[in-house]
This record gives sequence, structure tokens and C-alpha cells, in this order.
Amino acid sequence: MTAPSAHPHRYALIMAGGSGTRLWPMSRVTKPKQLLPLIGGKSMLQLSSERLEGLIASDKRLVCASCAYASDVLASISALAPHNFLGEPVGRDTLNAIGFAAAVLFERDPDAIFAVMTSDHVIEPHEAFCKAVDTGFALVEADPRRLVTFSVPPTFAATGYGYVERGAAIAGFDHAFRAKRFIEKPDLARATEFVANKSFGWNTGMFVFHARTVLDAIGWFMPQNAAGLARIGAAWGTRNEDAVITDVYPTLTKISVDFGLMEPASRDERLAICVVPMEVSWRDVGNWQSFGAVLAADAQGNRTVGAAVHLESNNVVVASDDPNHLIATIGVEGLVIVHTRDATLICPAAMAERVKDLAGRVPSGYQ
Repeated sequence: MTAPSAHPHRYALIMAGGSGTRLWPMSRVTKPKQLLPLIGGKSMLQLSSERLEGLIASDKRLVCASCAYASDVLASISALAPHNFLGEPVGRDTLNAIGFAAAVLFERDPDAIFAVMTSDHVIEPHEAFCKAVDTGFALVEADPRRLVTFSVPPTFAATGYGYVERGAAIAGFDHAFRAKRFIEKPDLARATEFVANKSFGWNTGMFVFHARTVLDAIGWFMPQNAAGLARIGAAWGTRNEDAVITDVYPTLTKISVDFGLMEPASRDERLAICVVPMEVSWRDVGNWQSFGAVLAADAQGNRTVGAAVHLESNNVVVASDDPNHLIATIGVEGLVIVHTRDATLICPAAMAERVKDLAGRVPSGYQ
């Protein structure tokens, strides 16, 4: 892999717009999960930026998040220039976050190719990640019509993830394939089949696109959104930037990149969807149970951030942001316990997904 300076048209977008309600009570409206120092004292946003070291120059990394988090994001990533922060006045889902970046980059560099990264994954090892993303860039550099996605080997029959099946190998590239089909959140029986079939992988939600191709495709599939994004791109860096974004962005149809771009693109002969398998450990830190999986376990399977002591307890996940508060358990199993200065959560680990429902019910001062 060559140095970033050898690829002046390569950029990266980190999408950091999620609210992270499944990690309540630590993740709050004022400070969502991607900004919390949960992994070795670092936030997942910091880890996402550091993951691009040796791959994308620091001045070519963009972050898209809520305007409300601008100061926190810029403080979290010291190398991020203010003009590389894309502030959303309101969340309009992933298609528009990606379109926002494409519009800004195309105005800056008509030959821009950018990787789309998420801010809630733990990915190892770094070398394998970089190799796969480098291949993704090379695919688009060779043919700008290509839309590249990345898959990882499934480790269990997940019903909450999307799957991608790889088709024919692409000549001239190491470990790159045409994407044959996408399946969103299959039932357990189908997920079990996909795990056994080595041609399927989990769809990571990471991509490589040519900025012009993204804008063209949004124009074909979502023309009203494309018109708004064009206005934002034209205003970026001018004195009208904030006013145009505030006026236009909330009017964009809210839709994910999967439904707004990738699904119609799979039926459009003007585009070619490719998949690059990543041979990595990929963990989506979407709830407290999956967060526990990234922590080291003791002999009884207990995993802890903060101060905790257990007696005859097993498979307990503890997270506390108060170093002066000790959590102690006796004879419990399979629990999640999360403590903050003003709220405590206790639930069975198997019900961790329900934390999102609970967060919607707590009084506004605790959200």
C-alpha cells in the first residue's frame, strides 16, 4: 500500500450522526455514544479517525454529525479542520449524509473518491482493514461507475444485520468481487444458511464512492434530494453556507443509503456494485451486550469499565463513569449494569436491545 500523499484524490467521511439510545444512560442527547471515551479511554469517533492512519491524509478526513456536536467533535479529533466538519441541522439518514459529503468534495475536487466509515465499530487488525479499503479505492479509480461495499465473515447467525453475497471475481484485483445480492435482516433459518455458505458476509455499512457518481446516482433515484444537495455544495465555503444548509437540509427526504442508493443501483446498468471482503474482527457496538464483547473478561465472564467486584456472579457487564462508585454483585448472571451520576440501568443482557425503548420513556432531563 502506497503512502496517502501518493493519492491526492482520496478522502474519507466518518458518519457520526447516530443518537446511540441503546447505550443509555451513558449515551445522551447532549453527548451520544460515538463521543464517549468507552474503549480504552478513547471514543469510537477517535478510533474511527485513527483507523485511517496510513490510508488517508488527516486533512482529507471529514466528519458528518449534528451541528450541536461540532465543538465536541473538533475537540475529540484534534487534526480535524473546521471546514472538514459537516454539520447537519437535523438528521436525514445516511443517504443525505453521504450526499452532503459528495457535494462538498465535488466542489473541492471534481476527481474526489471517498471512503464512507462508521463511528460505532471496533475493527481489527488495522493492516487487514487498510488493505481492503485500499483495494476499494483502486476499484473506483479504475472505473468511477463502481460502488464498493465491504463485507466481513459472519461469526454467528445474526438476524439484525444485512448480508451480501459475492459473485464473480473482478479480474486484476486481489480479493474483489461483483456483488450478487443483498439480504436485509434475514430470519434465523436463512441466517444460519448464510453463515454456512462462505460466499456470504455481513454488510458493514462502509463504502468507497466517486463523488460525482454518487451525485449522479442521487439525481437519477432521488432528484429532489439531488437538487438540494447541489445547492448546499455550491454554498459551501461561502458566507451563505450556514443559511443554505439550515434552509435546505431539513427538506431532504429522509432515507438510508441502502434504500436510496444501493438498492436501485443494483438494478441500474449504468452502475456496478462491487464487494471487497475484509478479513477482520468486526464488532458493531450497538448496545450494552455488544459493548461488553469488546472488553476483556475475567474467569467468570464478567466484563467491566469502572470499579466493580463480584461474588459468584457470571457474565455480567458493568459500565460506570464514576471512579468513586463501586458496583458489587452477588450470585447474579447475564446482567447489564450501567451507572452514571444521575441514572442507573439494570437489565438482562438478552434484553439489551430494549434499552432504546426505555430511553424513549425516561423523563426529558435524563435523556
